[in-house]
Amino acid sequence: MITKAIKQGLTLAVVMSFLVGCSSSDNAATEAPTTGGSSVGSGVSEATLSNVVYFDFDQYALTAESRAVLLAHADKLKGASVAVRLEGHADERGSREYNMALGEKRANAVRDFLVTQGVNGSSLEVVSFGEEQPAATGSDEASWAQNRRVEVKY
Repeated sequence: MITKAIKQGLTLAVVMSFLVGCSSSDNAATEAPTTGGSSVGSGVSEATLSNVVYFDFDQYALTAESRAVLLAHADKLKGASVAVRLEGHADERGSREYNMALGEKRANAVRDFLVTQGVNGSSLEVVSFGEEQPAATGSDEASWAQNRRVEVKY
């Protein structure tokens, strides 16, 4: 229990240091836009909150970076009455069925993390697209890395 609290505290510290660093950026006009949503109650601007979390090859465990992004989403969603769709994706390697299951596991991992942070689970919908909607079309590691993701859609 104490270990979990320490991990959550450290994760929060990482998120806060990330947000402080982003708030002093003068190049906000050159940042990639994010999709949808409003900054409900968290003070996090849409320009700094990524709506995509990435995964390692053949994995559905959240990375430290993914947890930091999701903590900001959790703060935004706590107490809000907004429906969110978590879209799981995989790269083209593996069978279609395997990738559908992997995309679902990734989206469920995101959902479970958000719920443990206090987000109402009934407002979260999990969908898997497997390899069917790639973000990048190449057959190389850079493209595959962009396709191993969950998109948070408001």
